[in-house]
Amino acid sequence: MTTYLIFTLAAPLASFGGVAVGERRASADRPMKSAILGLVAGALGIERSDDEAHAALAVDWLYAARIEDLPSRAPRRLMTDYHTAQTSKRTRKTRPATRREELQGEDIGTILTYREYRTDCSYTIALWPTTPTPRHSAESIAAALRCPVFVPYVGRKSCPLMLPMAPYIVEAATLDDAFAAHDAASVGQAGFRETYRLTATPRQLAMEGPHEENRLGRVEKRRDSVLSRKRWQFALREEFVGALARGDAP
Repeated sequence: MTTYLIFTLAAPLASFGGVAVGERRASADRPMKSAILGLVAGALGIERSDDEAHAALAVDWLYAARIEDLPSRAPRRLMTDYHTAQTSKRTRKTRPATRREELQGEDIGTILTYREYRTDCSYTIALWPTTPTPRHSAESIAAALRCPVFVPYVGRKSCPLMLPMAPYIVEAATLDDAFAAHDAASVGQAGFRETYRLTATPRQLAMEGPHEENRLGRVEKRRDSVLSRKRWQFALREEFVGALARGDAP
């Protein structure tokens, strides 16, 4: 039996950044593992500069995301924000103490970027340990998700959650069984979700191995394995992806 920590990640607007190229900041249609572990780290109160703590989370926990459809016209539809920002050329050589100090002077320029977001997002996230004694237990992570130290958001600070994360811990033989137990325990939320048109229909599963659900078939490489949060460095990681029968959950 394996201990699974399962929680909800839902937002009206989300951004899952990949490799940034030029002025365009693209967004994937599902969370990166680094984003999920970053959210967990923030909930635990881990500072971004604490590379050792972030490395421990990356090593201790495996990850899966169940991608779900909300009853909207276009769940996870891509939305592009045309974004401008002023910056100073001096910041390449100096580190101003404040934004006001950065914008003083005559060498101010404007940069143009396109930032992508996903609309009406709903995911059920599963984490399970690679070791019997992870540095942060499932219980401590669940408690942190209920009462986070740093405010959680879905990719950017402009993307707040629209549902409680409601962490749930279960002992199960497989990931399928863990999701099924979570869904059965969440029946009490059905009325609320129906009222506000937030009933989620599982559509796809993405997870990393090794695990028996590697039968999902398609393999994708994602650059979201944390090397250093402090230096913003990430390595490639393999992820297995497969479609789910509409209305069925693993």
